[in-house]
Amino acid sequence: MIDVNDLRKGVIFELDGNLYRVVDYQHHKPGRGNAIIRVKARNLRTGSNIERTFQSGDRVQDVRLDFHNVSYLYSDGENFYFMDNETFDQQVVPAAIVGDYAGFLKDGMELKLTFYKGEPLDIDLPTSVDLKVVYAETAIRGDTATGVTKKVRTETGLEVRCPEFVKEGDTIRVDTRTGEYITRV
Repeated sequence: MIDVNDLRKGVIFELDGNLYRVVDYQHHKPGRGNAIIRVKARNLRTGSNIERTFQSGDRVQDVRLDFHNVSYLYSDGENFYFMDNETFDQQVVPAAIVGDYAGFLKDGMELKLTFYKGEPLDIDLPTSVDLKVVYAETAIRGDTATGVTKKVRTETGLEVRCPEFVKEGDTIRVDTRTGEYITRV
């Protein structure tokens, strides 16, 4: 059990039989009485968000998680398949857990899988990935008065807004936290 005062952004805890990751944390100390802790958390199994208020001194169940370094193999549409880099076992992760991160996954890419009692919960991507551009809109000459961008499609199907000098065949670096263009590689 951990005290709710120890909850911070990114901490995973168990409440009412569900696992939650803290998204936002606020500590409020009124003039009298106990402090109030407001937590916004995301359910790791369903993806739904909750807002919960705790009194100072309340306790929640802490969670012991296992982390495995894995390599991405392939996807069949419903599931994503990863290989554990130490044991070479294949791990099957449902598409609901991968979610929006699917556009950043390339064959052979190394990342970290989070497990709770043998059940995959979450994936941790590197902060940026290099992706090859397979389609780029044509740039219109003379549109350079402002920072004009265009939409490009990468080898994984991810669409990114890039400067107009990026063309098909280029490799670009994309931030996995925001999905934005960083630089041309």
